[in-house]
Amino acid sequence: MINADRNRFIKQHIELYGEELFLDSIIKKSKKSSHKTSKVDLLKNLSSKVDIDLSFDKENINSKVVFGSGDPNADLLIVGESPSDYEIQDNKPFSGNSGKLLDKILKAIGCTRYTKVYLTYLIKYKIEDSRFPLNSEINKFIPLLEKQIEIIEPKIIVGLGKVVGKALLNENLTVDQMRGGVHSFSSYPLKITYSPNSLLREQALKKLAWEDFQFIRDFIK
Repeated sequence: MINADRNRFIKQHIELYGEELFLDSIIKKSKKSSHKTSKVDLLKNLSSKVDIDLSFDKENINSKVVFGSGDPNADLLIVGESPSDYEIQDNKPFSGNSGKLLDKILKAIGCTRYTKVYLTYLIKYKIEDSRFPLNSEINKFIPLLEKQIEIIEPKIIVGLGKVVGKALLNENLTVDQMRGGVHSFSSYPLKITYSPNSLLREQALKKLAWEDFQFIRDFIK
């Protein structure tokens, strides 16, 4: 029955629009599917290259890389500062309480960490002693982030927290100063807002972060 319905649809489509237009629509769908698959492969290849490159980095030979995860065709690419023990253990971005809060925010704007969203970090390994990343570390990973952005082609990038904002804008500003308006990074729109950890520490910031994510929700529609 299903095959009969499919054949009837094909016949009607060809009668209405001609065989050339029908085949053209099939080719377009095939190309779209191939494009999605290629993004997955490109991200996997890039992740493997990072693992190999860092294995020769004596300073970080014991560091585990958290490359990123989510929808390779994401509208929204979210960049955190660096993974913590939770993320290293789970081998995925934004675990623990900060991840639970981020999941709630994403759900409120009609997204999940697996649909319309890709999650990653500025620094892909854990920074010991809770220190700020060095300029040498940021400079090492910025080109990698740019390659991720080039592959994913998001509608907007969201940087979480002062360290990420400062690195992407190359300006020493507060989050309050950076979150006003839309900036640009690697030729893509960039919005800076508070990190989930900041929101957990200071509940009053949640209202401001929600304003930012409402803007982001409307931007990617």
